[in-house]
Amino acid sequence: MAKTHTTRVSRVSAIGDRVPAGQSCLVVIYGPHLGRRYELGDGEITIGREVGSTIQVDLDNVSRRHAKLMWRDGKVHVKDLGSTNGTYLNDDEITERTEVPLRSGDLLKIGGSIFKFLYGGDVESLFHEEIYRITIMDGLTQLYNKRYFKEFLEREMARGLRYGRPLSLMMIDIDHFKEVNDRYGHLAGDSVLRELALKLKTKVRREECLARFGGEELALVTPESGPERARKFAEKIRSTVEGHKFVFDGKTIPVTVSVGVADMVPEFTEPDLFIRSADEKLYAAKEQGRNRVVG
Repeated sequence: MAKTHTTRVSRVSAIGDRVPAGQSCLVVIYGPHLGRRYELGDGEITIGREVGSTIQVDLDNVSRRHAKLMWRDGKVHVKDLGSTNGTYLNDDEITERTEVPLRSGDLLKIGGSIFKFLYGGDVESLFHEEIYRITIMDGLTQLYNKRYFKEFLEREMARGLRYGRPLSLMMIDIDHFKEVNDRYGHLAGDSVLRELALKLKTKVRREECLARFGGEELALVTPESGPERARKFAEKIRSTVEGHKFVFDGKTIPVTVSVGVADMVPEFTEPDLFIRSADEKLYAAKEQGRNRVVG
């Protein structure tokens, strides 16, 4: 029987409840109970797997007493409680002896859950903005999600066909990602995905769309690039990942990607046909030995 994930908190606000001005809260942006809000009162807040935690997160990679939040000089601070897998603030690990102040917008990673800290004069507005972001963004990588990607691709396909402009699609997959998870652990796999996403985001133009398509697979839509530029860009992505040093918990993790590139043709009457074409190129790259571009 599959394990049921449960989360318990002493004071929980449902979507639409009023948050008094100046209060703070945590919002789940990745993991069980996505979009749930936890208001932070004046007392100490504990996060962990045990039933007595203020915020209980029942995941195997969360320690019984994982972390705690407390008020110091008008600010909320976070402290790790000697957890097995560590507490991460914006991807930086918090040591057990350190209390770190939180700023509005900070991301707090507890095992397989990610919380976003919101604080300020209008927490309600910030909360509803975050709920909208959850509908279009992937919480782990902070890339667009599959739903937004398909809507974007459909719009760009219609525009490209209408005006006769080129459109390319890349499907990017991490090679041997299961081995990364098996050898280094799922938290290391999460770290690789986040770091890869951050690295690639710096190379994407505003008019392009980089998204997490599913699992370890990313998708990139490049309007008006043309076949030659798209393939050069795909090769640049491949070589950048190969040359980057991915480190988690002091261990260097070798990472490469395979990329399939497809160009739009009039026969692609819907996004799924375009995606299938790029996926076929990606599978060909895998079959030819991985760490390569096919298109």
